[in-house]
Amino acid sequence: MRMNVSAEPDEAVLRPLSARSVVLSLLLGVHPPELPVKDLVRLVEPFGVGGSTLRAALSRMVAAGDLRRTDAVYRLSDRLLARQRRQDDALQPRTRAWRGDWEMVVITATGRGPAQRAELRSRLAALRLAELREGVWLRPASLGRSLPGDLARVALSYTARPDGPPRDLVARLWPLEAWADTARSLLDRAAHARGPADRLTAFAAVVRHLLTDPVLPPELLPADWPGETLRTAYAGYRQELAASVGRPE
Repeated sequence: MRMNVSAEPDEAVLRPLSARSVVLSLLLGVHPPELPVKDLVRLVEPFGVGGSTLRAALSRMVAAGDLRRTDAVYRLSDRLLARQRRQDDALQPRTRAWRGDWEMVVITATGRGPAQRAELRSRLAALRLAELREGVWLRPASLGRSLPGDLARVALSYTARPDGPPRDLVARLWPLEAWADTARSLLDRAAHARGPADRLTAFAAVVRHLLTDPVLPPELLPADWPGETLRTAYAGYRQELAASVGRPE
């Protein structure tokens, strides 16, 4: 059996900011995700990013396919628009009433290389599925989304209903206590962060952690689950960022 491990509190590393990190955080937090360069110059200054550093970073990001430029306006590329959609979903996951059924995806494709296998695993994890054993992924059927149609080329999908207690299966699939401990640690760090750079760094870690929330039905979660509290804190920070850009949500 493979455990779907989340970071322990001490491993929830607050990564140092770069000019790229600041620009992406600003653009990912606004809708539509685009800003004129004059606004970017103003907005990155509190984060210790100077104008020449910003312009060099913007050039590299356009060359790398992170951004698209039209005249003096920079916007997220299609690839990063998908990342913004995932972050939006982490803030407001679409759920439905759970009736006891589970989604199951069984990998049937063979002969794939390591890169292809890693990409498929990342896709399945992003769909909030968990791996019970190699090639067998499942979760409670409580999300308001369908599986992508192209998965049929590499996997079969089923609706299942396990014989045993669902909480026992959840405990095998997700280390909920570790996830909750990390969430509480991040909430504390965010609450004590001072200054724009520290707050951006803290909430960047918060949103990365939210992307790993299994979003389980309430009846399968511990009573003190901090997922909603973490989402509320991130929503407040995103409103703060949007207001600084001049686009209050």
